[in-house]
Amino acid sequence: MGALKKPANTQKQADKTKEYFRGVLSELKKVHWPSRKQLLAYTGVVFVAVGIVSILMWVVDGGLSIALTKLVP
Repeated sequence: MGALKKPANTQKQADKTKEYFRGVLSELKKVHWPSRKQLLAYTGVVFVAVGIVSILMWVVDGGLSIALTKLVP
């Protein structure tokens, strides 16, 4: 018996997968990664923004709750 060969379709799929990951690796090498200092600054900005939006939503929710309580006996 001869050696088992992969079907052509499976080989094409494997080649496409390899090419995809080569492209991904190539793009990751082009990325400008932030420094540790920049990363900490960006993280701080995100935490502050989330805090502000959370407080705003809490105030609006409380206001709507009070308004609806007075409107609906």
